[in-house]
Amino acid sequence: MNLEKIEHDLIDEVKLTNIEAKIFLLVTLNGKMTPEKIASELGISTELASDSAKKLVLQGGFIEISQNEFEAMHPRFTAVNLYRRMCTRENIEFKKNLIVDNIGVALEKYYERARTK
Repeated sequence: MNLEKIEHDLIDEVKLTNIEAKIFLLVTLNGKMTPEKIASELGISTELASDSAKKLVLQGGFIEISQNEFEAMHPRFTAVNLYRRMCTRENIEFKKNLIVDNIGVALEKYYERARTK
Protein backbone atom coordinates (compact mmCIF):
# COMPACT_ATOMS: atom_id res chain seq x y z
CA MET A 1 0.00 0.00 0.00
CA ASN A 2 1.37 3.39 -0.99
CA LEU A 3 0.28 5.78 1.76
CA GLU A 4 1.72 8.79 -0.06
CA LYS A 5 -0.48 8.04 -3.09
CA ILE A 6 -3.56 7.60 -0.92
CA GLU A 7 -2.78 10.82 0.95
CA HIS A 8 -2.34 12.60 -2.40
CA ASP A 9 -5.66 11.21 -3.65
CA LEU A 10 -7.46 12.32 -0.47
CA ILE A 11 -6.12 15.83 -1.03
CA ASP A 12 -6.76 15.96 -4.79
CA GLU A 13 -10.02 14.04 -5.14
CA VAL A 14 -11.73 14.59 -1.78
CA LYS A 15 -10.24 18.06 -1.12
CA LEU A 16 -9.00 17.30 2.37
CA THR A 17 -6.22 19.50 3.67
CA ASN A 18 -2.81 17.93 4.05
CA ILE A 19 -3.21 17.58 7.82
CA GLU A 20 -6.78 16.23 7.52
CA ALA A 21 -5.52 13.56 5.12
CA LYS A 22 -2.71 12.60 7.51
CA ILE A 23 -5.11 12.42 10.47
CA PHE A 24 -7.66 10.44 8.46
CA LEU A 25 -5.01 7.87 7.50
CA LEU A 26 -3.56 7.71 11.01
CA VAL A 27 -6.89 6.96 12.69
CA THR A 28 -8.12 4.67 9.90
CA LEU A 29 -4.96 2.56 10.10
CA ASN A 30 -4.57 2.56 13.89
CA GLY A 31 -8.02 2.83 15.44
CA LYS A 32 -9.66 5.37 17.70
CA MET A 33 -7.49 8.15 19.05
CA THR A 34 -7.58 11.24 21.18
CA PRO A 35 -6.38 14.60 19.87
CA GLU A 36 -3.38 14.28 22.20
CA LYS A 37 -2.38 10.94 20.64
CA ILE A 38 -2.92 12.29 17.10
CA ALA A 39 -0.82 15.35 17.93
CA SER A 40 1.95 13.22 19.38
CA GLU A 41 2.03 10.86 16.39
CA LEU A 42 2.08 13.67 13.81
CA GLY A 43 4.14 16.24 15.68
CA ILE A 44 1.41 18.88 15.63
CA SER A 45 -0.44 20.83 18.32
CA THR A 46 -3.29 19.20 20.19
CA GLU A 47 -5.50 22.11 19.13
CA LEU A 48 -4.77 21.52 15.43
CA ALA A 49 -5.36 17.78 15.88
CA SER A 50 -8.68 18.39 17.64
CA ASP A 51 -9.90 21.03 15.17
CA SER A 52 -8.96 18.88 12.18
CA ALA A 53 -10.58 15.74 13.63
CA LYS A 54 -13.78 17.71 14.30
CA LYS A 55 -13.74 18.92 10.69
CA LEU A 56 -13.44 15.31 9.59
CA VAL A 57 -16.53 14.52 11.67
CA LEU A 58 -18.45 17.27 9.86
CA GLN A 59 -17.21 16.01 6.49
CA GLY A 60 -18.34 12.45 7.23
CA GLY A 61 -14.91 10.92 7.77
CA PHE A 62 -14.95 10.29 11.51
CA ILE A 63 -17.36 9.74 14.33
CA GLU A 64 -16.78 11.44 17.66
CA ILE A 65 -16.93 8.71 20.29
CA SER A 66 -16.60 11.22 23.10
CA GLN A 67 -15.48 14.82 23.38
CA ASN A 68 -11.95 13.56 23.41
CA GLU A 69 -11.88 10.50 21.12
CA PHE A 70 -12.34 10.04 17.38
CA GLU A 71 -12.82 6.94 15.25
CA ALA A 72 -12.90 6.33 11.51
CA MET A 73 -15.75 4.45 9.92
CA HIS A 74 -15.16 1.66 7.40
CA PRO A 75 -12.99 3.15 4.62
CA ARG A 76 -15.12 1.92 1.71
CA PHE A 77 -18.04 3.84 3.14
CA THR A 78 -16.01 6.76 4.40
CA ALA A 79 -14.07 7.51 1.21
CA VAL A 80 -17.28 7.75 -0.79
CA ASN A 81 -19.00 9.69 1.99
CA LEU A 82 -16.18 12.24 2.10
CA TYR A 83 -16.31 12.54 -1.69
CA ARG A 84 -20.10 12.93 -1.74
CA ARG A 85 -19.96 15.73 0.83
CA MET A 86 -17.14 17.44 -1.06
CA CYS A 87 -19.26 17.32 -4.24
CA THR A 88 -22.12 18.96 -2.35
CA ARG A 89 -19.84 21.66 -0.91
CA GLU A 90 -18.21 22.36 -4.28
CA ASN A 91 -21.49 22.12 -6.22
CA ILE A 92 -20.09 19.28 -8.35
CA GLU A 93 -22.26 16.48 -9.70
CA PHE A 94 -21.70 13.35 -7.62
CA LYS A 95 -20.82 10.35 -9.74
CA LYS A 96 -18.73 7.21 -9.44
CA ASN A 97 -15.05 7.99 -8.90
CA LEU A 98 -12.70 5.02 -9.23
CA ILE A 99 -9.85 6.82 -7.47
CA VAL A 100 -12.06 7.40 -4.43
CA ASP A 101 -13.36 3.82 -4.57
CA ASN A 102 -9.77 2.56 -4.64
CA ILE A 103 -8.92 4.55 -1.49
CA GLY A 104 -11.51 2.53 0.42
CA VAL A 105 -10.37 -0.77 -1.10
CA ALA A 106 -6.70 -0.06 -0.31
CA LEU A 107 -7.40 0.84 3.32
CA GLU A 108 -9.98 -1.85 4.10
CA LYS A 109 -7.74 -4.68 5.31
CA TYR A 110 -5.60 -2.32 7.41
CA TYR A 111 -8.72 -0.80 8.96
CA GLU A 112 -10.02 -4.26 9.88
CA ARG A 113 -6.65 -5.40 11.27
CA ALA A 114 -6.43 -2.37 13.55
CA ARG A 115 -9.81 -3.19 15.03
CA THR A 116 -9.31 -6.92 15.58
CA LYS A 117 -6.06 -6.79 17.58
